[in-house]
Amino acid sequence: RRIHIYTVAQSQFRKTVEATGAVDFDNDQTTSVLAPFSGPVSRLLVSLGQRVKKGEPLAEVDSPDFAAAVSAYVKAIVTAKNARRLAEADKDLVQHNGVSVREEEQAQTDAANADADRDAARQALVSLDVDPRLIRDIEAGRAVSRVQGVIRAPISGTVAEKLITPGQLLQAGTTPCFIVANLSRVWVMAQISASDLTSVRVGDTAQVETGIASTRLGGTVANISALVDPDTRAVIARVVVENPEGLLKKQMYVHVRIQARQPSSGLLVPVSAILRDDENLPFVYAVQRDSSFARPHVTLGLRTGDQVV
Repeated sequence: RRIHIYTVAQSQFRKTVEATGAVDFDNDQTTSVLAPFSGPVSRLLVSLGQRVKKGEPLAEVDSPDFAAAVSAYVKAIVTAKNARRLAEADKDLVQHNGVSVREEEQAQTDAANADADRDAARQALVSLDVDPRLIRDIEAGRAVSRVQGVIRAPISGTVAEKLITPGQLLQAGTTPCFIVANLSRVWVMAQISASDLTSVRVGDTAQVETGIASTRLGGTVANISALVDPDTRAVIARVVVENPEGLLKKQMYVHVRIQARQPSSGLLVPVSAILRDDENLPFVYAVQRDSSFARPHVTLGLRTGDQVV
């Protein structure tokens, strides 16, 4: 009553590749925040793991570069206003022969140069992520209080690494300060063995198991490396996984199950039909014409669900 006869026939199936993987940041949504100006760090405004929005301040810096840029913009505004006023006056005087045409043209040139210097000084402040309110105060001629450089988040995300401390001297454009990452989507770097490599293609769907309450997250194979890892002799397949609840953390080890999009064909038998002899070689019981059973050895291929090729 416990024996079931299974008819073996050629059938189609989708190959499933089992692999281990490690979680990494999505580099398309991760950025290293470099110091935009030089000077010592006066105060840190965020903590590790804190969520920040684009433009939110991360740290304050006592920066002479920052102060010099603000001062240059103030001077450029005053110079541009004076040059434009003189140019307009000369334009009126030249009509009454008060100044020569050459002097009036020189005044117009000086005014244009002053306007260009003013615009360049403003752009320098914008590139330093100066608060727009401070720029408006300068343009309105209002007095500017103590000027302090502020490092701001270039994207919205989570502060994944904090690389500076109060008092540390920063060098403009070279000192890494923070790493901000959007963790709503991550990369899983799955290690594919050489024997399974032909079964994996870009675009294949994948299931990622974290081992936390049997949670499974869906993903897609986005890239297959052209190089072999010299340590593991495996090829890395990058699986993009949506991570809305933040279950996947950087460097977390996970189990990856990749299902091929292209169907394959072969002889499938239930896994329970495969037995092992004294030498651990796989065999099955096969019904003969006279209803007796033979015990042929078989060669096993990929497993798909509760069946094996």
